[in-house]
Amino acid sequence: MAKAVLLKTPAQIELMRQANRIVAGALMMLRQRVTPGVSTWQLDAWAEEYAQAHGAQPAFKGYHGYPASLCVSINEQVVHGIPSKRVLLRDGDLVSFDFGVRYQGLFGDAALTVAVGAVDGRRRALMQVTQEALYRGLAAARAGNRVKDISRAVQEHVEARGFSVVRQFVGHGIGVNLHEGPEVPNFVGHERSIRLQPGMVLAVEPMVNMGTHEVEVLADGWTAVTCDRMPSAHFEHSVAVTENGPVVLSLMAGETLPAPLVGP
Repeated sequence: MAKAVLLKTPAQIELMRQANRIVAGALMMLRQRVTPGVSTWQLDAWAEEYAQAHGAQPAFKGYHGYPASLCVSINEQVVHGIPSKRVLLRDGDLVSFDFGVRYQGLFGDAALTVAVGAVDGRRRALMQVTQEALYRGLAAARAGNRVKDISRAVQEHVEARGFSVVRQFVGHGIGVNLHEGPEVPNFVGHERSIRLQPGMVLAVEPMVNMGTHEVEVLADGWTAVTCDRMPSAHFEHSVAVTENGPVVLSLMAGETLPAPLVGP
């Protein structure tokens, strides 16, 4: 059954702005601490500590049974990688962080991919194209457009550069609940696509693979990996649809948004 689409009041969007500021701060802290040898368990601990120190609760921990606060996905892992003391970052890895918090009853959610040490040119291109696709999708989050306009902006940019978009996992509405309607696919399907209107807040999150778009979930029940085991990248922002255009709520320190996007 499709999840309900809940429009947010200006007061709720303001709280979501604060929630996403915490998310963005945690992700920037993690990016600065990425180095070969650090365990994904340690990264999870740091993220949880950051959220709690800022008066927020990690949103993912316990959600449908997820066992950690942070999703840490390395190389061929697309999303939902489970932190572990046994998994250490290595030079040349791509590592994706997906983090969410609940703050005063509202949710924030964002993700980014970081290079560990030196990575080859193709991996760097994968990251760049994924982030560019995110910006194009966010720019299409305008009142009067449809969800498929976001999907088309992401898909066309990615596929024109020789990469593929994941179909099994999609973006979503967010706010009172971590996952609300509408779903925000990164590809244009045949389903009916609703029109965007002020008050919607969406988590737009391209997941882009170097090879095939096909993914599978490992035996742990969570970790999604590419079927061909080639690398994947993931970028995500929470964006409010307003009468004056899309407003990115999870802008990170030092991040420059292309026009016409604006930060909080």
